[in-house]
Amino acid sequence: MSLESRLQQLRQTFRLVAPAQVAARVDAGALLLDVREADEIAQGTPESAQAVGRGYLEMRIGQLAPDRDRPLILMCAVTTRSLLAADDLRQMGYSNLTVVDGGFNRWKNEGLPYVLPETPDADALQRYARQIVLPELGQAGQQRLAQSRVLLIGAGGLGSPAALYLAAAGIGTLGLIDHDKVDRSNLHRQVLHRDDRVGMAKVESARRTLEALNPAIRVQTHELRLDSGNVEAIFENYDVVVDGSDNFPTRYLVNDACVKLGLPLVYGAVQGFEGQVSVFAGDGRPCYRCLFPQPPAAEFAPNCNEAGVLGVVPGIIGLLQALEVIKLVAKIGEPLIGRLLLFDGWSTRLREVRLKADPDCRYCAPGRDFPGYVDYVQFCAGTTSESTEAAAHA
Repeated sequence: MSLESRLQQLRQTFRLVAPAQVAARVDAGALLLDVREADEIAQGTPESAQAVGRGYLEMRIGQLAPDRDRPLILMCAVTTRSLLAADDLRQMGYSNLTVVDGGFNRWKNEGLPYVLPETPDADALQRYARQIVLPELGQAGQQRLAQSRVLLIGAGGLGSPAALYLAAAGIGTLGLIDHDKVDRSNLHRQVLHRDDRVGMAKVESARRTLEALNPAIRVQTHELRLDSGNVEAIFENYDVVVDGSDNFPTRYLVNDACVKLGLPLVYGAVQGFEGQVSVFAGDGRPCYRCLFPQPPAAEFAPNCNEAGVLGVVPGIIGLLQALEVIKLVAKIGEPLIGRLLLFDGWSTRLREVRLKADPDCRYCAPGRDFPGYVDYVQFCAGTTSESTEAAAHA
């Protein structure tokens, strides 16, 4: 059968609707799929359309339309690709298929509204080409990365790999908090830094490395010790917080501030050959205090100086944290919300634990007023009650 004969047959098989009829169908629950290529969509697309290139339609349709009885409306530049796409979807079991007669060209000629999607510039298209080609991310996801503002607590073992890969991925603004200086004992795991920077402030060393890796991003440094007096002023300028700290007072402070400000928190911790990762995102989902209502006794929670750590372990955990950030800001995948991922480097095993929100949590339980910050050092030492201490240092 020639292409023309096949198209004629498909025109008799599928309903064709005028562009002016699409809006009412979408309002009634139909999904409008724009199957043109990215360079065409960059010239404009209906605001209600879900852009999915023709070459990726079969791979993505299960995610976009898991209900095979949902009405689907397909649109291309004219009609040809939409008809062929509809035929493929029919063979996959989709039963309610409609094609926009005349496609986007007719839509535009009839003066119907459309939007020009924001797209990365030429440098970004080249730099991020290998991830933009992923249909799950695409140009829209890359643009969300470029517009995001991510704050990393600590430029050490966890913050180093996380920062490197977030910068490489195109996170628009990276903030770094650390009050420490580079020490030679850091270098086996804190890969942001170099031997010739020993004695330099970690945030300055990190800034130089990240800007050399990706000059297109913005790096903001905060050379200070985080405490309850400055935490909100810093956090309110960011969209996501990554906790790469190595002590319990800071972890509780960071959690409490994120709960109060409604910021998602990507948590990570390491010791020896082991590590763990989770995402605390509010809205009835568990927070760090739901996981650890009370800090462990000091003898059960030695720091890296006391217990040691294999350098690659924070590298693995930091990369998992970076992955979770990318999923959160690009709005793709399934973040580790309500799940704790445990990594055992000795046996190279991963284990997942489901987390539940504590209905009595003083900080994140629905309907509770924020109880205030505490003296976190004394709280973690077990020498004080959880009374508010506005100037408590972590």
